[in-house]
Amino acid sequence: MLAFETDAILLRRIEYGDHDFIITFMTQDRGKITVMAKNAKKSVNRFSGSLDLFSFNHIQCRFPKKNKAALITLAQSDLENGFANIRYDVYKTAYASYWAEMVNLWLEEGKAQPDVYDLLLFSFDMLNRSDMSKEVLSLLFQIRFMSVSGFSPGIERCGTCHVHLDHIPEKRMRFDFKEGNIVCPKCRVNGSRYGLDVSKGTLKQLFWMNNADAGKADRIRFSSFAVKEGQVLLESFIAFHMAREFKTLTFLKRLRNDAWT
Repeated sequence: MLAFETDAILLRRIEYGDHDFIITFMTQDRGKITVMAKNAKKSVNRFSGSLDLFSFNHIQCRFPKKNKAALITLAQSDLENGFANIRYDVYKTAYASYWAEMVNLWLEEGKAQPDVYDLLLFSFDMLNRSDMSKEVLSLLFQIRFMSVSGFSPGIERCGTCHVHLDHIPEKRMRFDFKEGNIVCPKCRVNGSRYGLDVSKGTLKQLFWMNNADAGKADRIRFSSFAVKEGQVLLESFIAFHMAREFKTLTFLKRLRNDAWT
């Protein structure tokens, strides 16, 4: 096959030379792909309005004929949804950029991940329409991204004695980043676990959010305390597990700190 077409979400765009772009897409059936958009800055007919960050497009691509190591060429891109409301809001842009960076860094090139694709498209659409607060939506994206990517945190029961959260009398648990699960006070060894303390209420809400129908996720009501605690937990655990420092997360935290002070 010398060419293909598919639906795709634009994750990253880098200028290359005077007229070209190198673009990373999350596609429906091919996973993450990196393509060369030649003369993209001048080709209004082929790419008009479709090469903005977070845009949802139907793309047509061609494989290189001679140099097999060369990038795939983006022949045409038709805009299906530009999610313009995201780019016009600095906070929404910061959250969307964080999710896109997370997906881009985690996924292997050319490996189909339809669950991640569906989650990202759903989250961008919800963020664009403001159907859920951006803070709670980010919790939803992160907890579900971890689940479909195979490193979901164990927040339902103690990872050592396996006692269910509902049967632990204490109100706060220790979340162990290395083990990826909560540890009840009886099983916790002081100074031996790297992580943070989290309230049972926040853990229960995150568990519900991860397992309920995504379409009903907007019904859950997080207190401002639970939102902040959930953010610290998920953002810290993802960075620890992926051994990455997210540039977009640094910017997002700066925005949030400015808003809270």
